Amino acid sequence: MNAAVKEIVIAGGGTAGWLVAGVLAADHGDNLRITVVESPDVATIGVGEGTWPTLRDTLRRIGIAETTLFRDCDAAFKQGSRFDGWRDGGADDRYYHPFMLPHGYLEADLVGAWLATGTREDFAETMSAQAHLCARGRAPKQAATPEYAAVANYAYHLDAAKLGTLLREHCTRRLGVRHIVDHITTVEASADGDIAALALREHGRLAGDLFVDCTGQRALLLAGHYHVPFVARRDVLFNDRALALQVPYLDERAEIASQTISTAQPNGWIWDIGLPTRRGVGHVYSSAHTSDVEAERELVRYVAATGGPADMYGARQLRFEPGYRASFWQRNCVAVGLSAGFIEPLEASAIVMIELSAAWLSDDWPTTRADMDIVARRFNDAFTYRWERVIEFLKLHYALSTRRDSVYWHDHADAATIPPRLAELLRLWRHRAPSQRDFARAEEIFPSASWQYILYGMRFRPDAGTVRAASHAAARAYFAETERTTRKLLDGLPGNRALIDHIRQRGLPAI
Repeated sequence: MNAAVKEIVIAGGGTAGWLVAGVLAADHGDNLRITVVESPDVATIGVGEGTWPTLRDTLRRIGIAETTLFRDCDAAFKQGSRFDGWRDGGADDRYYHPFMLPHGYLEADLVGAWLATGTREDFAETMSAQAHLCARGRAPKQAATPEYAAVANYAYHLDAAKLGTLLREHCTRRLGVRHIVDHITTVEASADGDIAALALREHGRLAGDLFVDCTGQRALLLAGHYHVPFVARRDVLFNDRALALQVPYLDERAEIASQTISTAQPNGWIWDIGLPTRRGVGHVYSSAHTSDVEAERELVRYVAATGGPADMYGARQLRFEPGYRASFWQRNCVAVGLSAGFIEPLEASAIVMIELSAAWLSDDWPTTRADMDIVARRFNDAFTYRWERVIEFLKLHYALSTRRDSVYWHDHADAATIPPRLAELLRLWRHRAPSQRDFARAEEIFPSASWQYILYGMRFRPDAGTVRAASHAAARAYFAETERTTRKLLDGLPGNRALIDHIRQRGLPAI
């Protein structure tokens, strides 16, 4: 049990496998031998993807230049999400969840001051400049801003398949990761129950000390070998299918949206992600509430109504079961990516969960096999907590809606489908704003500010007379400063497409 952990085998490539390989190789390359085995028989699931600002730190940690990301992955800037039609489906039903924290966050009673005004102005527009930047098509930085630095906090929209290719090339050429293209036929167990090796169709036996399961929803090692059960959460979040399209720009100079656009539908929602060369558009829906045919009709209608071709049929269908594994680390095997779980693409939590898993694995690295059991317990506790918080945060978007145009929205409002912890928080938030007390872990997946953006964007209002009557002078000063900052940024920042074109042609300054 005191044997050193040296040989790392990652089963499966794609974004998950190569991000884990990249972080481990960049941090521990001199002490570990890392092998990624990818099956030629299994295609990766790659559609237009949204990410979180954390990816900037992850890519910098791995050693990939931001200019390279833009050139090789059809990348664009993402500054948050815009939600259309989620509140009630009315003509003015739109709000933002930006990446910038409210100006003065934790320094003043911003929510109380905002509520005290009785305004119907969008919460995000009052709290930060970023909603205005998105609405005006501005980029989050200037051409002279160094790589990965920001004027306004940002993430990326990108082609996930191309990201996987970039990560693979970087890991194998720059970081010394070994790459084997072969099919896993069996899993060989040792006498103590650990995985000893993987049997490959062409390359024979591949032994290791730690195995990372990145084999997608099959979870070949964690579920197939260890039979770790799946915790299904379709009782809370009903969506289990998606239809994806690549939509061309009819005008090649059309502005590129600087936010993910999420538009509610009768039985799901449609994502719209702007890349430099096309849009990635897809319909996420519940097969228990609508048919595949009707879901595709809704998607085609949306594409035509938003400036795309009028007859874009033939969308690629993706099926998934919302939920996660009962544990993620079993003996000397840890699951990352779809092997660990998947909920739905709302709020783009998939890639960030991979990043968080890779960072935890590297930062809390088990030097010996005995240490591995300690790290595994900590890992399982942390990621069970994180998956549950993702589920609650996504449910918040649905639970607050007053749409009743379908059984789907009626069901989402049913108290029986709201997790108990979320129900308790909603009761408390009738009297106060979401705060750090509600999310007390040091590395919360969503800060209280994100809950505020959704809560008040959906026009949730506390009960009359419950808002604190404290002085709001400090908060009003922050609001005024936000207005000044907004004007300054709108004047000084370039358009989204203009900056992306500049990066692709000339690059960004190195840090």
